Amino acid sequence: MDIERLVLEKTNLYNYEAYTEEDVRCILSKTEFNEQDFGILLSPAAEKHLEKMAQISLSITRRYFGNNVTIFTPLYLANYCENHCIYCGFNCYNKITRAKLNFDEIEKEYQAIAATGLKDILLLTGESRTNSNVEYIAHSVKLASKYFSTIGIEIYSLDEFEYKYLHECSVDFVSVYQETYNKKRYAEVHKHGPKSDFSYRFNSQERALKGGIRGVAFGALLGINDFRKDIYAAALHASYIQKKYPTAEIGFSVPRLRPYLNAPKNVAKDVYETQLLQVMLALKLFLPFANITISTRERAKFRDNVVGLVATRMSAGVSVGVGGHNEEQKGDEQFEISDDRSVKEIHEMLTKKGLQAVYRDYILV
Repeated sequence: MDIERLVLEKTNLYNYEAYTEEDVRCILSKTEFNEQDFGILLSPAAEKHLEKMAQISLSITRRYFGNNVTIFTPLYLANYCENHCIYCGFNCYNKITRAKLNFDEIEKEYQAIAATGLKDILLLTGESRTNSNVEYIAHSVKLASKYFSTIGIEIYSLDEFEYKYLHECSVDFVSVYQETYNKKRYAEVHKHGPKSDFSYRFNSQERALKGGIRGVAFGALLGINDFRKDIYAAALHASYIQKKYPTAEIGFSVPRLRPYLNAPKNVAKDVYETQLLQVMLALKLFLPFANITISTRERAKFRDNVVGLVATRMSAGVSVGVGGHNEEQKGDEQFEISDDRSVKEIHEMLTKKGLQAVYRDYILV
């Protein structure tokens, strides 16, 4: 099965304006939702039915995840980048303070994060093989395995043998976001650099799974293009990967565009909180087993409202500059965050909501 071709063909045919409120009402009594149903749930006609969708989502979330919410934090190891992506603060032409943590600094960051009780970490770099090569990332992962039981990476796309190597070093999860599934728009916002190769990016998750990685995350950056078509494509992408690799753990993130240092104006197509909630609910109904992460890009009240209802992972104690957990950050941020609460504050919020903060959901044996 050529997953890329199938996803793009079906997305091109997807016309969300064709659906009516009656179409929405007809499917909301179902217990399982197919591709067409998902398209209906994403349509403007479904916006008036978010309360019912939320009730179904809560039932699904409790059935498969209980009242558990995994908390983690990201650590940016470096912010050097070789891509010119117009929506990102790390893009190679943006005049920001660039930095890269050395291994002593990385270990001090790990110690500071581990002191909060967290056992789940996401390691990120800018997309530069020159400044953050695979060997550098691998050694960072090996150091992380001394402190954390779950290690994810969000870096540049790799070949299968490189994913295999990082898996052997203790990487559990790989997050790769296509940003937009519209190839024309993709070329417009990725002006040059390795990331401009649409197909190589698209097939990253499959290469990671072939390399032994146990979980992969999908997503689109909402606001770059038609968000409904992008999420429709991302969900089909994840669904087909899940069918082809049924033991894989699937995750989703639904970030919206955020301001960044020296950002140009008029990059984004507005996606409001109501629409973001609709996206998350539709994903939960279509892919009930998928973890959905809610980012610190969103304001605290919105995060509090969706966690446990539809989101099952959330970040805490976040710094989106290079370092920043142990001492002052060395390099500038990728974007501005909206929720800067500590791990303790997030834990207390979850407890008040009757939810269980999960620090470790995977044990090596």
